[in-house]
Order: sequence, then C-alpha cells, then structure tokens
Amino acid sequence: MPELPEVETVRRGLLPAMEGRLIERAEVNRPDLRWPLPENMAKRLTGTRVLALRRRSKYILADLSSGEILLIHLGMSGRMLVSGITLGDFFHDHAAPEKHDHVVLHLEGGARVTFNDARRFGAMDLLPTATAEQHPLLAEIGPEPLGNAFNEAYLAAKLQNRNTPIKSALLDQHLVAGLGNIYVCETLYRARIAPDTRAGAIPDAGRLVPIIREVLAEAIEAGGSSLKDYRRTDGELGYFQKAFAVYGREGQPCQTPGCTSTIARMVQSGRSSFYCPTCQR
Repeated sequence: MPELPEVETVRRGLLPAMEGRLIERAEVNRPDLRWPLPENMAKRLTGTRVLALRRRSKYILADLSSGEILLIHLGMSGRMLVSGITLGDFFHDHAAPEKHDHVVLHLEGGARVTFNDARRFGAMDLLPTATAEQHPLLAEIGPEPLGNAFNEAYLAAKLQNRNTPIKSALLDQHLVAGLGNIYVCETLYRARIAPDTRAGAIPDAGRLVPIIREVLAEAIEAGGSSLKDYRRTDGELGYFQKAFAVYGREGQPCQTPGCTSTIARMVQSGRSSFYCPTCQR
C-alpha cells in the first residue's frame, strides 16, 4: 500500500497537469472501484477547474471550482499517469487506452491524467467542500507528520502510559497521518528502538518526531519506494528502497558500523517488522 511519501510524490507529479487547469472532459469507464463511484461523476467533473491539489494522509484531494473535492486513494495498485505535458525534461505522449484505465481526465492545454488500477483496490469520491473534513475517510485522521501540529510534546503526550507496541502505535492513523509499515520500520531502526517496545515505556518519546520527518523527507526526495505496483506519475519507479536499512532485509547484515548482527523479522498484527536485535532495544 503506498504510504505518505509515495502519495506525496504522486501529488507533486500531478501538479503541473492539474492545478489551475480546467477539466475539459472526464471519462468514467466503470461504475465502481473499491466502492461505487459517485453518481454522474463524469458530468460533475467536466467543466470544473482544479483550484488546488492537496494531500491528507494517504489521500489526494483536488479542490474544484464546483464546490466539491475529488478524493483519490491509490489503493494497492492504483496509478495516476500523466501524458501530453512535459514533466521535468521529458514529454510523455498519450498512451493507447488500456483495459484498466478506469477514470480519464482530459485537461486544458492537452494534458491527460489517467487513473489505472488493475486490482481495483483504489477509490475516488466527490465530497462537498464545506463538509469534506467530516467525511468518514478523513474525519478521524491524526495530524500530518510534516506539519506543526505533530511535535515532540504532542507525541510524548499521546504515547504516555500507552501499552501497545511502539510499532503499532505509530501505525495508528488516529495518532499520526500517513505512516505505514516501511517508514515506521526505518524510523525505529534510526531511533534504536525495538518494534515491540511498549510505547509508554520509551523515555523522551518526542525524539521520534525529527527522525520520522527525516525518513519521510528522504523518501519523498527519492520519489518513494517501489516494491510491487507503485509508480510515479511519469511511470518511473521510486528509489528509496535502495536506501532501506532494515525493511525487507531479513538475514542480511546490519548496516550500523561495528554491529555484527543480521536483520531479524517479527510479525506484529499480521505485518512484518524488520529490525536489528542488537542495535534496537
């Protein structure tokens, strides 16, 4: 599942194609993805202008001139592909339509944005702008880890007396938005904290905040991590997986200078946690 860095990378890739542009025509090629698509979606999108393109947790939000917000969730295999516009140093021609091109936005200036999702675990919805924050998918999400509301005092207070493992606590979207398995594993390695440590037992837990931000910033700079289906808007891979210290490295040597241990794996709530049993206590 794409995490915050992957979604943020996609949002940034969509900016030159979508923000400020008119949706001249929208194609909706099936009635549903993970859930049913909004009624009359193509008609409601056609003729609206994208005023801003934002991210909230793992969702992309397009503010429309119609007074609605287009919510996009990539799911397991969803891709937002941009063509007909120069991205960086390259111009990408429109590709021939593919079987899993479920929603296609034709924007002024010749740009095209295609939502392709082979497994249909992604989602799209149209929300009234005035009440969007009350939508069930958005209402209970915690602060953004790169925002001012997520700070040392906040995290320390939230983790105080909490009996759940620190790995599970940081994956809780009510506590902090957008963190997933990969980046929590990498954060805990840098913090030298074992993933099964009781959250409330960590002294100075607020020190995790700058480490989380550091890991996320590096991942965004690398375009995210491509493990299976994730691609950027130009179809290219992200590269942060080349910098993994622990994630997916079970049995490989720890990268800490002087450490002779190998990376181990444990299963927590059905998810693999990778860690160094010597460096992380």
